[in-house]
This record gives sequence, structure tokens and C-alpha cells, in this order.
Amino acid sequence: MNTLRSLTLAVSATLLGACTTLAPDYLRPDAPVASAWPGQTEAVAAPVAVADISWRDYFADARLRELIGIALENNRDLRVAALNIEKAQAQYRIQRADQFPSVALSGGQSAQRLPGDLTSSGESTISRQYSTTVGISAWELDFFGRVRSLRDQALETYLATEEARRSAQISLVAEVANAWLTLAADRELRDLARETWQTQQKSVDLTRRSFEAGAVSALDVRQAQSAMERARADAAQYASQVAKDENALAVLTGGQVPARLLPEKLIDAVTALAELPSGIPSEVLVRRPDVLQAERTLRAANANIGAARAAFFPSISLTATAGTASATLDGLFQAGSGTWTFVPQLTLPIFNAGALSASLDVAKVQREIQVAEYEKAIQSAFREVADALAERANLGEQLDARRNLVEASAESYRLSDARYRNGIDSYLVLLDAQRSRYAAEQELIAARLSEAGNRVALYKVMGGGWQ
Repeated sequence: MNTLRSLTLAVSATLLGACTTLAPDYLRPDAPVASAWPGQTEAVAAPVAVADISWRDYFADARLRELIGIALENNRDLRVAALNIEKAQAQYRIQRADQFPSVALSGGQSAQRLPGDLTSSGESTISRQYSTTVGISAWELDFFGRVRSLRDQALETYLATEEARRSAQISLVAEVANAWLTLAADRELRDLARETWQTQQKSVDLTRRSFEAGAVSALDVRQAQSAMERARADAAQYASQVAKDENALAVLTGGQVPARLLPEKLIDAVTALAELPSGIPSEVLVRRPDVLQAERTLRAANANIGAARAAFFPSISLTATAGTASATLDGLFQAGSGTWTFVPQLTLPIFNAGALSASLDVAKVQREIQVAEYEKAIQSAFREVADALAERANLGEQLDARRNLVEASAESYRLSDARYRNGIDSYLVLLDAQRSRYAAEQELIAARLSEAGNRVALYKVMGGGWQ
């Protein structure tokens, strides 16, 4: 047994000292995007990386923060992503275990009866043998790094699933925030439509009394009723949309949302930060989980080339056991009952009709595919950030213009109402002013939703929200 132990230790030492892989050296592909965002003359370093800003610090409303926390706990898509990580981790542990010998203990008995015509004495005999052994079976000595390359490939696949979960979390945080904001905007639009409907009802009643008194025509009554019914239809439509928004939030959060967490109206301060730093594209994009996932997948494909190359070289495996054997059970542990076996095996591929070459070609092509996928992920991320920044550049001016339009429309409606009451303008002029005011208020709510949604989108595309 001392001889076997020494041999095993020597082989292990040789393996650890000489083992390498035949995988090509990994080089990160250059990012196929500009060094600065469109509209910037030069790249400006960001004082704080967006990826380092926790969503708890970014979103200002406590109700929204609590709702996001509930979604992260209960969302089924995120749960599947987490389970995929556990699965990939287990697969990596399985692959890593192939680097080490598998030691097994076995014991057994064999019995054989021979008839008399097969024995020298002419009498039947029964022979028994007892044995117990411990050893390793078919342990591959990874001189050319095949097992090690497969381990690296499994590790990168596992790390890619972690990045996929982080990416799923970022998307979920953004989806919950956008759904919450959309619900707030639709509730505000519903309330606006209901208020307009109530105002139009009063206007219809007043116009009908004026018609009965002979002060206005029947056309004025019909026009007032048309405006009222339009507002009524809008109120019903937005009520249905609010119900759909609440259902969407329930799916995202994994259950019915408590009423105390639902917004009553669209808030202006959706985020705790005034502005997000744009940063340098290479620094912003490379840290995005989806980009990191693509790079991990590329690393896995790179490691797979090493395994395909190693298949061309001899495969050396070792089977060795040591133990005791005896014809009687009591003699198993007596002096002189020791046994051992040592079976090294070498397999060298000679002819396989080009299968190994084809496998290597597949591995190389797969790496090129992953290079293209990585570059595509970079380009898509760059476009998303550039689009969010381009929209951000004009949202402030749009929002300010919408506020001024609401004020002007309200004043125009006030003046038109006064002129109509004094018989200067027709009811059609007043009705047009009412429509303009109603449309301006709707557009202001939509502009505020766009501005808040842009803050969420910018936070998401720059890699924030995974912490």
C-alpha cells in the first residue's frame, strides 16, 4: 500500500505542476461603439457609477420602494432566474469534481461450486473468497487540460447565469416603476375626465335652462351634450385602463397590491437624484449585466476550444485499488492478505473520420458567434443609453411648454366663458376653448409621465437597479 500511495502522490504532483489548457488566450473584443455619447464633444468621467446606485437610494417615493421590494421577493420570472443559478452552480460542481479522483470502498464475497468431473479429486468442491478494497477508477490524468477546460466552461456558464439574474432584476425594478407611474398617470387622467364630465353636466343643465328661456339655440344644447358624453366616455375608458394597470402590477409583484401602496396621482419627484451622470460609454456599458453575461458566454466558448483541442491528444486514465483478500472472513485482516491492482490506460485517437476536427471547427465557430453576440450586446446597450439621453435633452423644455399651455388654455377658457355669458361669442367658441383646456391638461400628464419614465429608463440602461 505504501508503494501505491507514493505512486499516487507522485502522479498528483506531476499533474498539478504540469497541467495546463489548450484554450486560446482570452482577449476582450474592442467595443464597436463611439468613445462618447452622441452630442458630446468628448467623454466625461462620471463622479458616481450608476451601477453603484442602489434602487433604494434612487427612487424617492417610499410606496414605490416597498412595492419594488415585494416584487423582488415574489416575482416568478426572477425566481426562475435564481433557480437557474442554482442549477448552473450544481453543474459546475459536477464538472469540477472530474478533476479529482473518485475514491470508493468496496467489499464482497464470491462463491463457486465445481462438480467432481472438473476437480482433481473427483469430488465436488465449493470455494469462497472474501475481499475488501479501496481505490480509484478511471481517473483521467489531465495532462492536456481537457477536464480543466470543461471546468472553466462550466464556471463561465454559471457566472453568466448570475449576470442573467442581475439583468432580470434590473428589468423587474424598471418594469415595476414604470407600471406604478403609468397607473398614477392613468388615475390622474381618469380623475380629470370625471371632473370634466361633472363640469360638462353642469354646463348642459345651464344651457338647457337658457334654451328653455329662449336665450340660446338647440344647437348649443346639443353641442354641450356632445362635450359631456365625450368626457363621460373618456372617464369610462380610463377607469378600464386603471384596472388593467393594477392587474399588471399584481403580476409583477406576485400578488394583489395593497391599496396603501397605489399612487393617487403622478408625482413630480419620482427619483431622489436630480440628474444621473452620463459617464464614459466604455465604463457604463461594460458593467451592464447583460453585457457581462454575453462576455461570460464568450469566455465559455473560448474554454470549449481548449477541450476540443485536447481531444486530439492521448487520454491517460488510472485505475488502482488496494485492500485485502482471503478464503475466509476471519482471514481478511491477517498478515499477508494484502492485495493491490494498478491499471494505467492510454487512449490515442488514430482514425475517427474527421469527427475531432469537426468538433474543433464547431467550437471555433461558436466562439465567433459569441464574439458577434457580445458586440451586438454592446451596440444595443449604447443605443439604449443614447436614445434615453436624446429624449432627456428635450423633456425639460417640453414639460415647461406643456405647463405654460395649460395655464394659457385655462385663461382662454375663462375669457371665452365670460364672452359667451355676455353674448359676445357663440357657444362653439366656448366649446373649443373647453376642448383645448382638456387636451392641454391631458398632454401635461403625458409629458410628466414621459419625463418620469425617462428617469427610470436612464437608470436601467446605465446598469442601475441590480443592488
